Amino acid sequence: MKHNPTSEFTSYDFAAFMQRINAAEAQPTVELFGQTLVKGTLEDTAREIVSRAARKQSTVVNFVNAHCVNTLSKDDEYRRALATSDRILPDGSGMSLAARMAGVKLGENLNGTDLFPHICEFAEYSGQAIFLLGGEHGVADGAAAWAARSFPQIDIAGTWHGYFDAEEENALIERINRSGASILFVGFGVPLQEKWIAENRHRIDIPVILGVGGLFDYYSGRIPRAPRMVRAIGCEWAWRLAMEPRRLAKRYIVGNGVFMAHAAQHALESGGLLDKASAMNKRAIDMTIALMALVALFPVFLAVALAIKIEDRGPVFFRQTRIGERGRNFSMIKFRSMYNDAEARRAALLAHSERDGTCFKMKEDPRITRVGRFIRRTSIDELPQLINVLTGEMSLVGPRPALPSEVATYVGQSWRRLGGKPGITCIWQVSGRAEIPFKRQVAMDCAYLRQRGFLTDLSLLLRTVPAVASGRGAY
Repeated sequence: MKHNPTSEFTSYDFAAFMQRINAAEAQPTVELFGQTLVKGTLEDTAREIVSRAARKQSTVVNFVNAHCVNTLSKDDEYRRALATSDRILPDGSGMSLAARMAGVKLGENLNGTDLFPHICEFAEYSGQAIFLLGGEHGVADGAAAWAARSFPQIDIAGTWHGYFDAEEENALIERINRSGASILFVGFGVPLQEKWIAENRHRIDIPVILGVGGLFDYYSGRIPRAPRMVRAIGCEWAWRLAMEPRRLAKRYIVGNGVFMAHAAQHALESGGLLDKASAMNKRAIDMTIALMALVALFPVFLAVALAIKIEDRGPVFFRQTRIGERGRNFSMIKFRSMYNDAEARRAALLAHSERDGTCFKMKEDPRITRVGRFIRRTSIDELPQLINVLTGEMSLVGPRPALPSEVATYVGQSWRRLGGKPGITCIWQVSGRAEIPFKRQVAMDCAYLRQRGFLTDLSLLLRTVPAVASGRGAY
């Protein structure tokens, strides 16, 4: 893991640097989930932390991410421990999403893994020693070795693993107090580290204590961190799940859904969801749910792909040009449910369409394969469109994307369907699907575009589940 030093250190003299450290001010804060969160940059937050250490100002710093919010809802002891924090930092894309839903503006993602090298850098130049406590045997040593390589002048006062019993605790705290450190990193994981810090704060002489979770695992090299591109789009959680599926499956697959429910409830209570819903919120929610669904449904994808291949050895996916928002073409992805020559046979079947004029649909379409009939009836064939949602071509909820040949026949208000991003589900999809006449579909899509919003989308998503289960209009 590499770190690019802060530019100010390339030409800063020590006296001027220390003047800035001593003058560092507390970052502004915002309220979210009943917690007072720091709103700032990684660099300014690190400077404030090291400044507090240099001034010997007693400070406990903890982080809150989606998992922490879920834990807060069911662990009173953790809630009390977190309440003793002097600074709480927002960690992860989930917190950013929840903030946008509530109409709150956060600063940078102040996660401990990104913050650690900045703190080390400021600590090196200001002479503040650090102590690393936590992780399996040797993990804290590995993280300390990384810090020593990256910051040759840093003072590492000591390290210790996180597997000690009550009898060893007194000796360990004495060891920490004698180390001369002014910054203590505690990596036991949530909520154990917060509880331990709250219980022992009065016994620890080190000014600044941070609860940093699994930070040491990354810097020791025990667990590889997500590539920068994955982190940039807020999907580091998916990478972590892939690295440790057994340990993290419940936390992310189930936990992310629980967190979204907490975020929606908080946003409704704060008024932000109703008053400040925007395209940005919709896009963030689309990406989060689509990613969660793709991870959770991966076994289904594999099973369907295998079934399609076994039946006729043709391609698994079917790509078709559709018309999206403002008339833009895009390639919509579905599981292939028809024989390879389906498009060539379409013209011969037009006279048998069971839907009026514009759209072609047959209940007993001879082009559909045996596997295709099942995945159509259960709407499994639509699942690959989650990829279209991730790329921004589609949304979870919106008018269904039309074929170019269908758009060519549009008249009157039909064109208004192109006024929004097409969706995987929509109001007529949950009201009868193919049984709804085309003109009625248009009217329903236009009505959705006039009243779209988070609550409308949430209602349609919830109604989609029983609609799919009933199979009504699916052929």
